Amino acid sequence: MADILANIEIAPRDVQKMLASGKEIMFIDVREPWEHQTASIEGATLIPLREVPGNLSVFERADEIVLFCHHGMRSLDAAAWLRSQGVKCARSMAGGIDRWSVEVDPKVARY
Repeated sequence: MADILANIEIAPRDVQKMLASGKEIMFIDVREPWEHQTASIEGATLIPLREVPGNLSVFERADEIVLFCHHGMRSLDAAAWLRSQGVKCARSMAGGIDRWSVEVDPKVARY
């Protein structure tokens, strides 16, 4: 059996390259709405962590999924859960939006 956690994290700079390439990617913010209002990444869709299971059919149709949260723990949980449901393309952006702000786009507010 393959390790469902293999290659589950992706660095923010690699996510930026994927987005810039025009590749079809489901970029999901699993934080709470108030966090999304505080700081967000252009092109990301808000699906709070608690709503991920109810949206499983949406995720099953995607070819590439990158999830993120504040520091990368909730998105790692979400990616692991999605993989356990057979959505093998789910990955978590390491370090979350905080690391994105530091390494990719300093205009994204840190909180």
